Amino acid sequence: LQSNGCCIGPGFTEENREPEEETIIKIAGNSYLVSPNLPDFHSCSPGWSSAFYGAECFDSEVHSYMKTLGKQKSSESQNIDAKKVELEQLLMMETKNYRKTIKFYQKLLQKERRSKGPETKSMLPKLRGQLEEMKSKVQFLELVKKYIMYAEQWGVESCVLPTVIHNGRTDTVDVAPTDELSLLLYYNTEKHQCNNQNGVRVLQAGTPLGLMAYLYSRNAFLEGYVQQFLYTFRYFCTQEEFLQFLLDRISSTLSSASLDPSTSLTKICNRSFYILQAWIEDCYSVDFATNTDLLCTLKEFISTKVAPLNGYGERLLSLLEDASARKSGSAHQCSSMDKCEEEGEEDRKTLRSLCKKLSEDVSRKACLFFRLQYTEHNFNWKLSKGMGPIAQYQRERLRTTSSVLPKPCYNSFTEEFPVSFGKADEVGPYLLIDYSAQQLCCQLTLQQQEVFHKCHPVHFLNSRALGVKDKCVAVQKAVSTEAVSLKVCNLFLSKCIQDQYLLQLLRNADSISTWVAAEIVTCHTSKLQVSLLSKFLLIAKCCYEQRNFATAMQILAGLENLIVRQLPAWKILPAKVAEIMEELKAVEVFLKSDSLCLMEGERFKTLPTIPSAHVLAMHVQQLETGGFTMTNGAHKWTKLRNIAKVVSQVHAFQENPYTYTPDFKVQSYLRQRITHFKDADISALAADNCANFHQIPAEKHSRKIQDTLRRMKATFQ
Repeated sequence: LQSNGCCIGPGFTEENREPEEETIIKIAGNSYLVSPNLPDFHSCSPGWSSAFYGAECFDSEVHSYMKTLGKQKSSESQNIDAKKVELEQLLMMETKNYRKTIKFYQKLLQKERRSKGPETKSMLPKLRGQLEEMKSKVQFLELVKKYIMYAEQWGVESCVLPTVIHNGRTDTVDVAPTDELSLLLYYNTEKHQCNNQNGVRVLQAGTPLGLMAYLYSRNAFLEGYVQQFLYTFRYFCTQEEFLQFLLDRISSTLSSASLDPSTSLTKICNRSFYILQAWIEDCYSVDFATNTDLLCTLKEFISTKVAPLNGYGERLLSLLEDASARKSGSAHQCSSMDKCEEEGEEDRKTLRSLCKKLSEDVSRKACLFFRLQYTEHNFNWKLSKGMGPIAQYQRERLRTTSSVLPKPCYNSFTEEFPVSFGKADEVGPYLLIDYSAQQLCCQLTLQQQEVFHKCHPVHFLNSRALGVKDKCVAVQKAVSTEAVSLKVCNLFLSKCIQDQYLLQLLRNADSISTWVAAEIVTCHTSKLQVSLLSKFLLIAKCCYEQRNFATAMQILAGLENLIVRQLPAWKILPAKVAEIMEELKAVEVFLKSDSLCLMEGERFKTLPTIPSAHVLAMHVQQLETGGFTMTNGAHKWTKLRNIAKVVSQVHAFQENPYTYTPDFKVQSYLRQRITHFKDADISALAADNCANFHQIPAEKHSRKIQDTLRRMKATFQ
C-alpha cells in the first residue's frame, strides 16, 4: 500500500478501473458468431513484465499451482477448460472481496481523519495487512491466468516452425524438420529455473523469417519473446512486412482450419489472431496511428477476408476503433485545464489591471514600496524597497530583455495581454518564491507526467537517426522535426516509419532547463538570486525523492549552465542548500551508471516513477552500439532481447501514475513562463543584469585609487 493513496490495488484502482471493466464486459457480451475453437476475446498483450522478466515471469509456484487446477481428485486428468473455469471463479471471488476491503479501508481512513473513535487506529494496521495479503493473492491468480492464456494454447513445436513459413505460400505441410537450423540458432542452458528441465534451448539468433516464425512457438509467450519482438522487430523488418506475414498465415489457414484445436492449421490461425491483437493493443500509437496505409490494409483485409468467415474479425475492427478513439482522446487531454482557465477570466482581468497599474507606478514614482497581493491565488509579489537608484535601469532592462527573448506563443492564460505580461516580467520570480518547493514539485511533476505518459518504449529506439546525442544537447534549438535527417546512423530498415515523439520529450526537457537558467539570471538582486537558486535546488530535491528523475535532471541542467554557475550568488548560498547540488550530481551519476538502476528492488512496482528521457535514450544507444547481425547474416536476438528489456521500463513506470491534486492556474503560469523563456539566449539575458557580475565596492575602489595616487606622489618628492 502506498501512503499517499496513489495505488491500492494490484494494477487497478476502484475509481479508474471499473469503467474499463464495463467496456470489456460489453465487448465480451456482444453476440458474435465465433467458432468454438477460438479463444475468448480478452487482452492478448503480454505486457512489460513479459519483456522484462522473460521466462522468469512465471516461477515454480505458478507451475505447481497449475498442476492442482481443474482436478477434483488426484486420479483425474488435467483439463484446460476445467482449469479456466476454476481459476475464473477464484479470481472473481478474490477480486470482489478485495474491492470491498478497499472501500472499507477508505471509510476507516476518513473516520480517522475526522478523529471519530480510537478503535479505528487499532483496526487500520490489521486491515492494511489483510489488504497486502489479498493483493498478493489476486496478483498471483492474475499471473496464473496469464500463464494459462499463453502456455497451453495455439503454439506449435519448434520442429514445425518451417511449416509456419511455407504455409503462407502453399498448402503443403511436408517440410523437413531440419530446415529449422537454417532459420534459427539456439544455445543450450544447463538448467531452467522455472520447470527444472535440463538442456533447455534458448534462442540466440535468426533470420527475419525465422524470428517471425518463432512467434508461433509453443513457448514464445512464456519466454517473453512476443512482447520483446513487438518492441524490436523494426530493426530487421518493416511494419508492412510483418503485417503481410501475419495476413498470409491467416489467409492460408482460416478457411481450412478445423474445429479440432490440436491440428497445426488451427493453431497457426489462432496464434496469428493472438499476435495481431497483441500488436494492435500494444503498438497502435507507434505503428498504425502514424501509418494510414498500414491501417487501411489491415482494415480492408479484416472486412473482406476475416469478418465474413469468423466473428473474430468484427472484434478486431472494434478493437481498432477503440484504439483510434483513445489516440484521439489523448490529443485533447488539456481541455479540462482550458475550461478551468476560462472560468477564471475575471481573475485574469484583475491581474491584468494590477500589472498595468504596477508598470505605471514604477515609471512615475520609483521610491515607493509596492506590495501586491493576489488574494485568490495567494500570489504575493514583492518589490525591493531600494528601487530609487535602479528604476531607470530597470525600465531599460525590461526593454532590452524583451528584445533578447523570442516572441512567446501566449495561450489562454496570457493571450489577451502580452504587453502587460512583458512589463510584469520582473514579478515572475516572486511567485516561485511564495510557493513551497513541495507545491511546485507536485505541479511540475504532473506536467512532466502528462508528457511522459504519451511516450512508448519504441520511441527510445534508433534515436541516433533522430539526431539525439550525448552531452545533453540532444536536440538542436530551432530545428524542426521534419528537418532531421534519417539517413545518418539509421538502424531501422529504410522503409520503416519511425515516430519522432522522443524529440518532443527532449525539447520539453531543454525548455525547462532554459527556463530555470533564465529565471535566475534575470533576477535584479543577488538576494533574489540566492532565494531562487535555493528554491530550484529544493524543488529538484523533492522531485528526485518522489522519483521524478526527469524534472530533477532538467533543473540540474539549468543550474549547471555555464553562465549560472559563474554567478556571485553561489558564494553566499547557505551551505546546507549548496549540498543539494552535490546530491543532484550523485543522482545523475547513479542514473547513468546502469540502464536498469530504477528497476531494482520492488519500489518501482508501487511508487510512481518518471525517468530522464535523455539518460534512457543514451542507455539504449549504448546497447545499439555494434553489429546486429552475425557472419551468416542472422540477427542477434540476444542483443535485441536486452534492448527490449531496457525500454520495457517505460510501460512499467506508466502503470503507477502520480495522483497529486492539480492546480491548473499554477500549472498554466508555469507553462507560460517556460514558453516565454524556452528559446532565450541566456548569455544575452545575463549581460543585461549587473547582479550577474562580481562587483567591487565603491569605497574600496576609491581607496585603491587614493593609495595609488599617494604612492605616485611619494615617488616625485
